[in-house]
Amino acid sequence: MRKYFGTDGIRGRANVFPMISDFALKLGKAIATIFKNGGKKHLIVIGKDTRISGYMFENAIVSGICSMGVDAVLLGVLPTPAIAFITKSLRADAGVVISASHNPYYDNGIKFFGPDGYKLSDDLELKIEELVEKNNFNLSPTNIGKAYRIETAIGRYVEYVKSTFDKDIDLKGLKIVIDCANGATYKVAPMAFSELGADVIVINDKPNGYNINDGCGAVNPEQLQGEVIKHKADLGISFDGDGDRVIFVDEKGEIVDGDYILGICADFMNEIGSLKNSTIVATVMSNLGFENSLLNRGIKMIRSQVGDRYVLEEMLKGGYNLGGEQSGHIIFSDYNTTGDGLISALQLLKVLVRKGDSLNNIKKFIEVYPQKLKNLPVDEKVPFERLTKLQKIIRDIENELKNSGRVLVRYSGTENKLRVMVEAEFEDKIDEYIDKICEVAIEDINKNKSRN
Repeated sequence: MRKYFGTDGIRGRANVFPMISDFALKLGKAIATIFKNGGKKHLIVIGKDTRISGYMFENAIVSGICSMGVDAVLLGVLPTPAIAFITKSLRADAGVVISASHNPYYDNGIKFFGPDGYKLSDDLELKIEELVEKNNFNLSPTNIGKAYRIETAIGRYVEYVKSTFDKDIDLKGLKIVIDCANGATYKVAPMAFSELGADVIVINDKPNGYNINDGCGAVNPEQLQGEVIKHKADLGISFDGDGDRVIFVDEKGEIVDGDYILGICADFMNEIGSLKNSTIVATVMSNLGFENSLLNRGIKMIRSQVGDRYVLEEMLKGGYNLGGEQSGHIIFSDYNTTGDGLISALQLLKVLVRKGDSLNNIKKFIEVYPQKLKNLPVDEKVPFERLTKLQKIIRDIENELKNSGRVLVRYSGTENKLRVMVEAEFEDKIDEYIDKICEVAIEDINKNKSRN
């Protein structure tokens, strides 16, 4: 079991262990130790989102890396997928991202990419934890690395993102509202869409260190819905704080989540013969109605655990080139090694341009069952095997639903929350089921949590 790493790196409240500068310093030493594997000069790239605590973690990690004789390249504010791309592009030994994704500004996180641009394996993350806990690094007064910035990183990434859009088409004639969540896409997203010819209206592109994800972005699309209607735009595009997920709003102001994005792109790719094995990978959160809609179009869906790393594992295992999450993490493995909000947006826009139709019309072949999700804060993530009452109420509801719905109860991999999802063909009983599960969960967790 990993002690500090969750489904997407190490994450927590800034200035509260483990998200403290001293721990970040040790992480810098550990990642440098792991990827020092020869006599050549070693290089690790570092990027971050816009939250205020990014400065202190950036400096701490750089100090740790340089103390081990490895050079640190600072890329500044860039989306998480840009760090993955540039790690490969610069042939660096590793990449570091300082970000808590869609979380509030007072949280932060640290995650790593290997030289191939992929997130690290569980085994490597365990090795980092072991090195940090031992804190017995081999430091030398004669072997110290340098730190320097690359100012061309933004342009390099934007050009690559644009290259994934077909050369014979553009975005001219489309009016698009972009919500940058006051996060890592605030420069790159307007550049990419404008340079491809779109009429771009940008909101939430003035980060101040505290306003990232604050009532905006992919997890709060309500403002974007209003702006699309107000400006009579063709659609809206909303990114999260680190730019690895994207949510759309169609011309009628309706939210188009990751299931719809996956489905629209999968259907088009299957039509033109580019969807490998006519199969996509989604997670256990994806809607049952969505899965049935794809089956009607001859597309199979494989489910993974929640987390884009687990989606990618299934994709690599089966040789598939499209996968993602309902939350908007979409992986087009032909173009990047991780979820990339900009690339996902451009792939969906490519379908709209090719078909010459509106987003609202194109999405209509996907029928979803009513689904609701409730997040229940918990003090402790009590193992499910000890929560017998919770298991029983879940089984009872599943037996009642039979084949007309699903129940999914799990702990968040990044926050102290129990996520309760109920999906049913008929909406009237969903709230009742969720309330029952939450009531039993609170009682069972309180009864079985550790006693100090």
